[in-house]
Amino acid sequence: MMWRLGVAGSPIEHSLSPVLHEAGLAMAGLTGSSRRYEMTHDDAPRIRDVMDGFDALSVTMPLKGLVGEYCDELDEVAERTESVNTLWWAGGRLHGASTDGGGFIDALAAQFGFDPSGAHVVVLGAGGAARAVIDALVFAGVSSVVVHGRTAANVEAITARHANVFDFTLTLRPVDLIVNTVPMSGRITEAAVLQGVGAHTIAYDIVYEPRMTPWRALHRHHGCPSANGLGMLAYQAARQMTLWWGVPMDGARLLETLT
Repeated sequence: MMWRLGVAGSPIEHSLSPVLHEAGLAMAGLTGSSRRYEMTHDDAPRIRDVMDGFDALSVTMPLKGLVGEYCDELDEVAERTESVNTLWWAGGRLHGASTDGGGFIDALAAQFGFDPSGAHVVVLGAGGAARAVIDALVFAGVSSVVVHGRTAANVEAITARHANVFDFTLTLRPVDLIVNTVPMSGRITEAAVLQGVGAHTIAYDIVYEPRMTPWRALHRHHGCPSANGLGMLAYQAARQMTLWWGVPMDGARLLETLT
């Protein structure tokens, strides 16, 4: 079988998913190819027609919160987070899943040896990526998550889902992990780190272009160990391809193809 893979979203020209897909095909001993497919917010209702040209598809912004309603089956994480980043056909049915949060936890463990159990976390942003990250952190056993988001309704929706997730009015404890999920286009220039952030704090920026964002550079200047989003990208892709092919995939080997 020649696997027809791809990634859909907008803008899409920068996406590294095809690189990961084709590396994964080789690792799994499979054949096929992957391509980028431009889809905007308004294109989401066409997703089943688009999927006629693919066997499996990665989904990125702005589609993650939109395509789930067109799937025949969703996994538990996609249902909880109302976010889908993985689509594939099986038995003539369109399946949707979310591997972003699990990939983030895998990357933290691999890159920092970080165990979220009992940790105090700050998440910047309240969009689809934040929902996936927060959901995974909660199920990994964090003590608390404080959410800083510009849209009050989005923050409220996230905090209402989990008893240990709070808005920014919570008095900050020493922060073990701070995660920036805000798109580059929505960021402001920061001159200082948040209260509770210090040299012990892991600063994780899920953006990978540019590799060193001003936000990440600021936290490195304050002594924080840090990473960009390449690790999360590779490890969530490993989970995707395991779903597609039923073959365990090595996220560390996939990450090597990007660095």
